[in-house]
Amino acid sequence: MKKTICAALALTLALSLAACGKKAEEAPAQEVPAQEAPSEEPVTTRIAALKGPTAMGMVKLMHDDPQSGEGPMYAFTLAGAADEVTPSLIKGDLDMACVPANLASVLYNKTEGEIITLAVNTLGVLYIVENGNAVSSMADLAGKTIVAAGKGSTPEYALRYLLTENGIDPDTDVTIDWKSEHAECVAALASGSATIALLPQPFVTVAQTKIENLRVALDLTAEWDALDNGSGLITGVVVARKAFVEEHPAAVDTFLRNYAESVDWVNSNTADAAALISEFGIVEAAPIAEKALPHCNIVCITGEEMGAKLSGYLQVLFDAEPTSVGGKLPGEDFYYGQNA
Repeated sequence: MKKTICAALALTLALSLAACGKKAEEAPAQEVPAQEAPSEEPVTTRIAALKGPTAMGMVKLMHDDPQSGEGPMYAFTLAGAADEVTPSLIKGDLDMACVPANLASVLYNKTEGEIITLAVNTLGVLYIVENGNAVSSMADLAGKTIVAAGKGSTPEYALRYLLTENGIDPDTDVTIDWKSEHAECVAALASGSATIALLPQPFVTVAQTKIENLRVALDLTAEWDALDNGSGLITGVVVARKAFVEEHPAAVDTFLRNYAESVDWVNSNTADAAALISEFGIVEAAPIAEKALPHCNIVCITGEEMGAKLSGYLQVLFDAEPTSVGGKLPGEDFYYGQNA
């Protein structure tokens, strides 16, 4: 926009000089009045988030309900599942949404590039928990049985990747007992039919309130980071419609600043944040939210760091199952700020 305005000023000045001929050269220099880019029209950004960790970092922003000169800056919607959100996003009834990282790629491919990722908002929330003390490293999982839910989805791909990277064949060196849902894994631990499970937060915290001596044996986010390959284990991201980003760039940048501040507040004020998380129904019980929050890896990662971590994670998913990311990896225009 600035280049366009400068070019227009230069062209106007050149035409004026040409019209005036030599007299223009002799005329005293006239000061060109400063011109500002037209201000962006205020807009209420419509944002959806899913109940659970990916919405936790937004609660301060939801609670404060910041106002512009024309009214609320944001209109928030909470949903129980991603399929409640994606149709509205695609149709244009929403401007932004917090969704699982792989779903963002699926939507990008489905809409032929009309979805952009603004930020990573949640790193990994997967943990290996144990009712015992046999596991203290990935290598210790060899020969063990792990109960888990999420077969054919990102929990399976992440677990298999980490096992493989640590020299464990997920098909022969370990037994993965797949359950239909996380609650079944907790039940298996409680009954004693299993001692090791793969669970996400806040299920880990819920399970620890029910099962005495259940401990976190491995943090899969930390295990992923230990590979030091530039990527990251990622749960959720904030996406936006490309049309909205192009029409309201200032609103997007303001949101990212406000969102980063909200995330910082949530991570620094656990008890107060947990109260808001419960108030908004993101996690029903405030005590559970308070215990789980420090382990939910709530972040606001943007720019080049976002691009590196997210693209590396999507590559792992693509290698495991291309359909998990929509059949192909997204282009650079998928990552906000990469083509600036």
